[in-house]
Formats: sequence, structure tokens, C-alpha cells
Amino acid sequence: MISDRVRSNLAETFRESLLPKVGVLLLVSILLMAMFAPLLATHDPTRTGHYDEETGSAYPPLGHEYDTQIAQGGEIVDVTVEPTTEHVLGTNTVGQDVYSRFVYGARVSLIVGLLATALAVVIGVPIGLTAGYYGGRIDDALMRVADTMLAFPALVLALALIGVFGESPVYVPDPIVWAGLAEGMPEAIPIPGTVTVVAALVIWVWFARVARGEALSLRNEEYVKAARSFGTDDRTILLRHVLPNSLTPIIVLATIQVAVIILLEASLAYLGFSGTTLSWGYEIEQGQDVLRTRPWISILPGVGIMLAVISVNLIGDWFRDALDPNIEGSERGA
Repeated sequence: MISDRVRSNLAETFRESLLPKVGVLLLVSILLMAMFAPLLATHDPTRTGHYDEETGSAYPPLGHEYDTQIAQGGEIVDVTVEPTTEHVLGTNTVGQDVYSRFVYGARVSLIVGLLATALAVVIGVPIGLTAGYYGGRIDDALMRVADTMLAFPALVLALALIGVFGESPVYVPDPIVWAGLAEGMPEAIPIPGTVTVVAALVIWVWFARVARGEALSLRNEEYVKAARSFGTDDRTILLRHVLPNSLTPIIVLATIQVAVIILLEASLAYLGFSGTTLSWGYEIEQGQDVLRTRPWISILPGVGIMLAVISVNLIGDWFRDALDPNIEGSERGA
């Protein structure tokens, strides 16, 4: 389904441009961090109570200290909270290790991004291909449903659907922990099931519209007409001729939508609708009230979201430049 020309274009673009290399390096690093989170984390990310013993305050990261006030001998005195090597990136407001939660938070963002995009492709592409191939009333009916979905802002629609379905996290056993390779770590991976389904329901329309456009242009191609003349049924034509020749824009769109869903999941987690606390968006919300004195709580997960989105977008640009026949070879290396 991927031709030699496409492989050649991908390899050529990757060799000539720095940005695809940066995107792949960032994404692979984040993927490895998410996969081996139990081995990389230094503490159970759900365990609370890691406070400075003298002040009862959160630990700052190494190389940083901050001033706070405590009651001592009936008086309020100023004290300085020092970092500790046990928590290299400090702890949050409830005494959880920031580094460990950062590592585990990558899992939720990537799992939701990849699963929701895959589900959106499964929903949207068949609808779009059907609408574009048959046209007429079928096209009108299916696309009016898509237009209705597009009339609502993504975040508002997601909040409404979560309000209908509720928060339903799914807990999947962590194979690394179950194998006894990481004692003391959470035994299950929390996956925001409702958020994953809702994100797919929000973005499937984009895949449907792209697939419809491709089907509209391909249904009158000579090889499709030839297949019809030989009595090939519509299902076979769609699967063997229309779908394979529609994959290029769908693949490019899928990479972009992964980044969109990562941001959507972070937004929902920030608002408290993710269904799990092991999320970068939730960590940003936890640190917003102490941003002036303990900025590391929110900054680190924010950087994680930024790097994940940038890496996916760079890979999406690489795919677009390599697969789009309208972009000249000289522009691909730019």
C-alpha cells in the first residue's frame, strides 16, 4: 500500500531536512519514557506526603530554593526550603514526586492521542469514502451530520459528551510491574476511556471530509470504471482501489490530529474531566495556585505537552512534504 516512490520521498526528505530528525528524536524519547515509566520513575507517582520535614512544604528541584512562613514558638517566622537529592525535580502541593508524575503523565497523553486518532480513523474514513463514492442523498445525509458536529467548538462538545457519558477510566495491568521489574509502582495503567472515545467523536468529521474528497476525485478514475465494468462490487472497489489511493492525506491528517488530541486531553484534565490524576494537564492545574513560589510544578508538565505536540507536528510536516505531489523536491529539503 506504500509505493517505492513514497518510501523514496520519505527517506529523501528525512535526509535533507533537520526538522524531521528533531521530531522523530523527540517523539521516540517520549515514547520510550512512557513505555518504561515504572523503571524510570524514582517514586510511586500516586504516593503523597513527600514534604520537607522542618516546614511541611513541598521540596523544590535541585538548584532552587524558596522562602515560606511557618508557625514556631507562637510566632510566624520566615524559613527557606532547601532541595533534596531524593526528589531531583521537587514535589507538588500534596507531596508527590514531580519527576515520577511527569514520566507517568506521558503515558496518558500518548495513549489517548494514539487511541483516539485510530478510533476517529475507523469511524470517519468509512463514512467519508461511502459519502464520496455514492454521492447523492447518501452524501448529503452523512455530510450534514458531519457539519452539525463541526458547528460546535471541540472543547465545548467534548465537555458536553463527557457530561452525558460520565468519566470512565479503564485500568490496564502494567506488564513491567506485573513482571516484578518495578516494585512499589502502580500495578495498572489508567486510561481515560471516556476522554478517548469523546476525542474520537470530536475529530472523526475531519477524516470523513478528507476521505470524502478523495473518493469524489477517485470514483471517476479509469481503473475504478474498469473495475465496475468487470462486475466488481462496490465494497471491493472501495477497499482495493479507492482506500489505498486515499491514504496519503489521511496519514498526514492523522499525525496532526494526534497533537490536537494531546492538547484536548490536557485541557480536559486541567478542568478535572480526564478521569485520572496521572496527566500533564492535571499537574498544570495542581500548580497554578502556587505558580509564583513553586513554578516547577506546572512548568515541567507544560514543557512535556509542548515537546510532544511539537514532535508530532514536525513528523506531520515531514509526511506532508514527502507525500504531497504538489511540493517540489527542492522545497522538501527546505
